[in-house]
Amino acid sequence: MQRKPRIAIIIGSTRPTRFADRPAQWMLKQAQSRDDMEAEIVDLRDHSLPFFDEVASNLWAPSQNPDAIRWQQTINRFDGYIFVVAEYNRSITGVLKNALDQAYNEWNRKPFTAIGYGGLGAARAVEHLRTIGIELQMVSTRSAVHIGGGDFFAVMPHGGNKPIEDIEANLLPSAKTALDELVWWAHATMAARTSSLS
Repeated sequence: MQRKPRIAIIIGSTRPTRFADRPAQWMLKQAQSRDDMEAEIVDLRDHSLPFFDEVASNLWAPSQNPDAIRWQQTINRFDGYIFVVAEYNRSITGVLKNALDQAYNEWNRKPFTAIGYGGLGAARAVEHLRTIGIELQMVSTRSAVHIGGGDFFAVMPHGGNKPIEDIEANLLPSAKTALDELVWWAHATMAARTSSLS
């Protein structure tokens, strides 16, 4: 029997005042309530990545920076990813884009989904993430979790500052669908990667 997929919940902001920890912890709770995956937080704050300065992507040349290599080794341990996405000026954060650029081979043929937050639920940022994922040869789920509009203003620190549990009735259906799709794609890509090695 195939093992459970290992899923990284990648926090895509490093700002001292970030909101990202709350959706990340909420998503971890949803993932851990299931028996079909193993999930853990991967925080970009724990990785001192330089601004991408290699001679090329590691698709073409091995990375030289030890922090970049450690990052590649970290993400390579996982079979799929949940990105915690803040929307900055209609796209993902610079630190998340840099983290994506610091690897290539390790992302290949693995699925991802996202939990995004902002006025429009980070919908535009998640769409940008999906186009980046295509170039990295990743598989995006159709569904994602979007904390937007009144729900976002209810939980944001400068708004109502309520716990996410106060709005989770609006999030649980999309979270279940996104995680269902992520697990399906994780099993499919795990099997395909295994068969391509044999």
